[in-house]
Amino acid sequence: MRQTWRWFGPRDLVSIDDMLQAGVEGVVSALHHLPTGAVWSPEEIARRQAEIGRRADGRPSSLAWEVVESLPVSEDIKKQKGEWRAHLANYRASLKNLAEAGLEVVCYNFMPVLDWTRTDLAFRVAHGGTCMRFDLADFAAFDLHILARRGAAEDYSEALREEAAARFAAMSAEKRERLTGNIAFGLPGAAESLTLDDLRAHLDEYGAIDAGTLRAHFVAFLEEVVPTAEEVGIRLCCHPDDPPFPLLGLPRVMSTEADYAAIMAAVDSPANGITLCSGSLGARPDNDLPGMMQRLGDRVHFLHLRNVTRESGDTRGSFHEAEHLGGDTDMVALIAAVVREERRRATSGRADAAIPMRPDHGQDILDDLKRRAQPGYPAIGRLKGLAELRGIMTAMTHSELGLPQ
Repeated sequence: MRQTWRWFGPRDLVSIDDMLQAGVEGVVSALHHLPTGAVWSPEEIARRQAEIGRRADGRPSSLAWEVVESLPVSEDIKKQKGEWRAHLANYRASLKNLAEAGLEVVCYNFMPVLDWTRTDLAFRVAHGGTCMRFDLADFAAFDLHILARRGAAEDYSEALREEAAARFAAMSAEKRERLTGNIAFGLPGAAESLTLDDLRAHLDEYGAIDAGTLRAHFVAFLEEVVPTAEEVGIRLCCHPDDPPFPLLGLPRVMSTEADYAAIMAAVDSPANGITLCSGSLGARPDNDLPGMMQRLGDRVHFLHLRNVTRESGDTRGSFHEAEHLGGDTDMVALIAAVVREERRRATSGRADAAIPMRPDHGQDILDDLKRRAQPGYPAIGRLKGLAELRGIMTAMTHSELGLPQ
């Protein structure tokens, strides 16, 4: 696995110099400041590459931009309305510009309206650090009593509705505002965020779009952009839904192994691949992460390695971000499956035998608690996770301790 690190650009409080000290091999980044649907120009791409290539004192960093996360898919494309055809053309143009700059891996998602969703960005855990958490009762309180979405009551059991009402009644005005901001936070690092009115408008437009329709729109998107990716040598990889179950009545189409298998079959190309995020998929108890890596590994182009602790056995339930070797995913078994896939690729002569991975998210510990970096992206918490993952990787590939050849 090639060890990478996500960087949100010059405003990121975790610097290029910090990444060097963490010992990473490459950088994952995006042009978050550009509006969704716009063309990523060669000039903007080159600027980001130059920023990654410099230390704070101006010396070369030796690091390069290796994975794009994310080249976002506009809501117009997902809904097939408005400027969606122009946005498709712009997406193809951006892929060509990225390829000309030497980029080969592009991560994206097809989640409607909301990107990753959490109710608490600083949930206190036993050791005194904090992490991100999704609390289903708090989310229901937002949905039912703050957003006041039409038909929301039908999505929750009577017991959950009662708990949500009690939670809402006990919330201060400050907590209600914070909960709203957490849920509508938007893509980390993005210039765009949602107001409640924006969210309601999007939900109204999605009223006629069910999972089947959204999946058809997804396939249509892939049919337009995958040929371009093939032509220029880019490997596209879709990130799963986060959380991997429906929210706010919105459809989800990338939450399970069956979802991925269907999309891979619909547009059957090596350029149509997977970002295997163990944290997002791991929030569902019915997702077998080592098995998914074994069965779908041929199309896995990017890895997000993190862990979550599920707080119930339900398919839709509360969870929080765990330590990388804690939580409910067997990270050792997952990494073993990755190593086997990489060996298979190397034996067959694939140029992409080493799969880029990054330590995804992390708990805020030590000085992270004062730094206030992007939610989920602390310096020390991710460094701890990377060190743990690196230890497993080293053992798995060591001649004395590793997997049989």
